[in-house]
Amino acid sequence: MTWLSISFEVAANDVEAVADALLEAGAASVEVADADAGSSHEQPVFAEPGSGDPRPWRRSVVTALVAEGTDAGALVLNSCTRAGIAAPAYRLLPVADEDWVRASQEQFTPIRISQRLWIVPSWHQAPDAGAINIALDPGLAFGTGSHPTTRLCLNWLERTIRGGESVLDYGCGSGILAIAAMKLGAARADGVDIDEQALLAARANAIHNRVQVFFHNAAGTLRQPAQIVVANILSHPLIVLAPLIARLTAPRGRLALSGVLAAQADEVRAAYEPWFEFDAPGHDEGWTLLNGTRRPS
Repeated sequence: MTWLSISFEVAANDVEAVADALLEAGAASVEVADADAGSSHEQPVFAEPGSGDPRPWRRSVVTALVAEGTDAGALVLNSCTRAGIAAPAYRLLPVADEDWVRASQEQFTPIRISQRLWIVPSWHQAPDAGAINIALDPGLAFGTGSHPTTRLCLNWLERTIRGGESVLDYGCGSGILAIAAMKLGAARADGVDIDEQALLAARANAIHNRVQVFFHNAAGTLRQPAQIVVANILSHPLIVLAPLIARLTAPRGRLALSGVLAAQADEVRAAYEPWFEFDAPGHDEGWTLLNGTRRPS
């Protein structure tokens, strides 16, 4: 089957209404991108829940995927009219159908985290059979090892775990950090998340890696503080969760906070300083990992 992509520029305030109208009119999918992407005016957007700062792009391009034979002009006109704006000029391109599963898999190859730690999708052979290989496929939950925040946490866990510790992964997503902790020698690992789909994916990933990890909904109560705690979330939730995460870290326990942009690091650190003494932070592609030790009291 051949598809068509219809692209046109939309003002920031009209993006949501236009995207909804396109989907209601029969578009199979709608993508929104920065119209200035690749230029000196490109605008990175890192909105997060509770921040109150969505920061839309100054100029956005909306692209709708529709079936071949669709009247593109009518679709654009009707959708924009429904959204209350004038129909702009648009670009129409054919999109040949392909094996999307294979195309998706080709994007994910083994990722070398360190000299002895790899993330390996199930459709690849491990490049180094003697390494610590974490079998993980991309799925519904965040955490495949490719994002800088995950890499920062994995490297920190490798440096920090000596063997026999208890580990808590708060905001576990795919479970990659808790699974890695067990493979690195932790005695026990727990993962916590608010998303039931993420917890299901994390449990399946742990089984696939033949490690025992205890995954919990964040609404539940954890049994006891952990000696090593890692939280790869976002800055605003990390700030809100500071008292809770401090309680979940054992005295003299180690803590790593990730999902923090460099510009947000001081604010996040300040939220945790009543309980923690911090070491030098880690950095990767504009992201910061804050790490420190829980004070005895």
